[in-house]
Amino acid sequence: MAAGLPQVSERRLAAVLVLLLAVTAAAAAGERRGLLARVEGPAARHRHAYAAMMYMGTPRDYEFYVAVRVMMRSLTRVRADADRVLIASADVPRDWVRAMTEEDGMRVVIVENLRNPYESNLGGINRRFKLTLNKLYAWTLVDYERVVMIDSDNIFLQNTDELFQCGQFCAVFINPCYFHTGLFVLQPSMDVFKGMLHDLEIGRENSDGADQGFLVGCYPDLLDKPMFHPPENDTKLNGTYRLPLGYQMDASYYYLKLHWHVPCGPNSVITFPSAPWFKPWYWWSWPILPLGLSWHKQRWDDLGYAAEMPVILMEVLMYIVIIAVTRLARPGMTKLCYNRRPEKQNALVQWLIKMAVIVAMVAAYSIPFFVIPRTVHPIMGWSVYLFGALALSVLVINVFLLPPLDVLTIWLAIVGMLFVMAFPWYNDGIVRVLAIFGYAFCSAPFLWASLVRMMDSLQTMLERDPFFPRLGEQTQDTEFSKLY
Repeated sequence: MAAGLPQVSERRLAAVLVLLLAVTAAAAAGERRGLLARVEGPAARHRHAYAAMMYMGTPRDYEFYVAVRVMMRSLTRVRADADRVLIASADVPRDWVRAMTEEDGMRVVIVENLRNPYESNLGGINRRFKLTLNKLYAWTLVDYERVVMIDSDNIFLQNTDELFQCGQFCAVFINPCYFHTGLFVLQPSMDVFKGMLHDLEIGRENSDGADQGFLVGCYPDLLDKPMFHPPENDTKLNGTYRLPLGYQMDASYYYLKLHWHVPCGPNSVITFPSAPWFKPWYWWSWPILPLGLSWHKQRWDDLGYAAEMPVILMEVLMYIVIIAVTRLARPGMTKLCYNRRPEKQNALVQWLIKMAVIVAMVAAYSIPFFVIPRTVHPIMGWSVYLFGALALSVLVINVFLLPPLDVLTIWLAIVGMLFVMAFPWYNDGIVRVLAIFGYAFCSAPFLWASLVRMMDSLQTMLERDPFFPRLGEQTQDTEFSKLY
């Protein structure tokens, strides 16, 4: 019995050693992958990749989900010879991940969010950038020789695979002093990634509290580096380079000339670093911003609008019902008001009714705007908005017995403004802006006159006794009231 003890101990020792080796190998693999949880979708098939990022926790998560899918599919249209990778936080919905892997062919890398030590520097609306440091995971994609990291608000006009010949880090300066991280080239490296994590721990200086300020701190001398020009023999460069502006053409450059002519490099990629509510995927972005239609054309060709169509159809049906009920029931303010006699004038009631008219008018033109799905096609969105505003305006006309033409003057002014903005034959953006301001200047007197006439008509109606019987008191019909 005692003789068997050494053998048992040796077996246990061997098992422990095997277990330790397995844990060490797993730890090494985990370290190699950084903090990655898992990879879904096809395996790496190319030496290079275009990578984007997605995280949750903003009011516009769905919009960015749609934007990422449209952008990645646009890479297929320009025949990009590289994998498409999405760095997604662990809380991205499973059905979104499934759609991007199975329908779009993306390779989705699930990661844990990196803690942002600069979050306190982000104020107000900029708090949506607190998880953009997840871009640093791009350096863990060591299955690839080069990675082009891109934001979801890019539109690719032509193939940009020559970027994979750039060095260890390359970016575009759309700002005279700071490069833009909406598109940059990198060489994946776990050592670089670990160094960046260390910089996060020690609190490296960060000018904006997000990814751009952090990377500018990591590569402070990029402005002094040479401009990237692709080698003709398809070899890869070493070092850091500035990319020509044509790889990140700010959309505002287009609005000056209404066509692209950026002399610095190929006119390849459009970016929209503007106010968040004027990103190209919002239906109201066109015709206010002409390029919005280009983005929606790509979505129409690649994804369609099946997700938004049920909501649009329900809204149209609701507006039809409102118009039908309004015309059949013809509600009037006479049914909502009570007692106003010459000997007992109630100024407060009149004031409240006038305020109710103003609130109702504002609601008629604002409610349809906010209930339309944000990512529908602009033509569809504006059509539903105008139909909804018309339906609610008809309701206001019949409830408060207002002159129809005066109430609908705002509706007609909006239609005219859309035609002025959408006019496709302006020579340049300056002429377009002047035309818009000219139209607004000419429309203002008509809008003011219609408002004055509405208030006068309402005041006239309020001063007629037959409209204000006491509650429970029967009133005699007059010829004036019969008109309504």
